[in-house]
Amino acid sequence: MRLSIVIPARNEAIGIVATLAALQPLRAAGHEVILVDGGSRDGTLVLAAPFADRILTAPPGRARQMNAGAALAAGDLLLFLHADTRLPEGAAALVATALGTRTWGRFDVRIAGRPWLLRGVAWMMNRRSRLTGIATGDQALFVRRAVFTAVGGFPDQPLMEDIELSRRLKRRGPPACQRERVVTSGRRWEEQGLWRTILLMWRLRFDYWRGVPVQRLAARYHAPGRDAAVRLLDAGS
Repeated sequence: MRLSIVIPARNEAIGIVATLAALQPLRAAGHEVILVDGGSRDGTLVLAAPFADRILTAPPGRARQMNAGAALAAGDLLLFLHADTRLPEGAAALVATALGTRTWGRFDVRIAGRPWLLRGVAWMMNRRSRLTGIATGDQALFVRRAVFTAVGGFPDQPLMEDIELSRRLKRRGPPACQRERVVTSGRRWEEQGLWRTILLMWRLRFDYWRGVPVQRLAARYHAPGRDAAVRLLDAGS
């Protein structure tokens, strides 16, 4: 079954070539790579063009960008990949096998970087995901295309679109939790401060869990003088 890999990007020139180059064996095997740009101003589109089957532009926002890519995907299976994340070897076969018995799933994640704390953060993310059945975007969520369409795709909201999609998909069944790991960059964690970023992300997720409207969270996110660490949740980062 053909896999379509959808990558939302915005100002990712620093690493987009490396990310896409790692996907070329999958393209050679007949799978599809779609990059959806949300308004880059740093040459991301030019750099990405030789390495993708489709290059699209869409209004900024991960949910909108990923929905735009999924709408034009040719594959039976969809995988949503962050622009700074690498898939494990044999990812297409792993996804196809997992979706032979489940309707959706995700990989475990490892955060690349020097601080030892990043290993603990990744362990907590993977453990939490197994306990709750909720996947985050860093874990390269994958799903049968027909199921993605049936649940309405990603919700059109500025934050927590991965959590909300997971909730919708959980109603169709539990996720396939692949122990093979995707590797995502820890660069932004290190730049913004590990503890500050951890606390910030947990606070936003907790407020979302307790029912704070996403519009209020987005207003906090966009407020002047907001903590720079919130950029980790930027819709196109």
